[in-house]
Amino acid sequence: MAVILCIETTTTNCSVAISKSGLLLGLKEYDSSGYSHAEKLHVFINELLTECGLTIDQLDAIAVSKGPGSYTGLRIGVSTAKGLAFSLAIPLISVATLQSLAKKVKAEKNSAIIAMLDARRMEAYTAVFDEDNQQLLNTEATILEKDSFEELFTAKENIYCVGNAVQKFAGLLGENSTISFTEANPSAREMVSLAFNKYKISDTEDVAYFEPYYLKDFIVTKKKV
Repeated sequence: MAVILCIETTTTNCSVAISKSGLLLGLKEYDSSGYSHAEKLHVFINELLTECGLTIDQLDAIAVSKGPGSYTGLRIGVSTAKGLAFSLAIPLISVATLQSLAKKVKAEKNSAIIAMLDARRMEAYTAVFDEDNQQLLNTEATILEKDSFEELFTAKENIYCVGNAVQKFAGLLGENSTISFTEANPSAREMVSLAFNKYKISDTEDVAYFEPYYLKDFIVTKKKV
């Protein structure tokens, strides 16, 4: 009966969840235009433990959203998770940010879910999953263009875009697009099942050496003429 604390700080959403055996017990989050993680993260953890009737030594594991995302947000979330896991001598679990983001969409059969997080200008961190949350395309640093993911549009009956970069992409595709767009930031809520699945198979991180997944720099190429 694993009790897992999930921490999500990769965007402006400061989000914390506690689960037991893969079921959500409680969630606290605050999404502001700025980054409030340094002020709110530890407060949220303490408040949530109290609300769930738990003490910190009853935690069986710490899960953290590993990225990609905001450099500052990742550092705060990962350093907090590592500190807790080390001090409590319990496992540290990393959850791919875009995979948990994709779980916000309830997709039909033969679908592709494009999870995309804003980077800068027309850039985004992207990954593609099917309706069962199985990854179809690797996590990449993508410069969004009108023909980005064009192969998916013909291969899949349903296309869902989710994240805080969807409006950039929607603007490129125009009003006639039949693609579904969901504006959202990652939340610890969607981390719960992914973290529990990893816990069950002991898929954990080395606390001493684990680092956030910042991803590579964007590569700018000239458009063909």
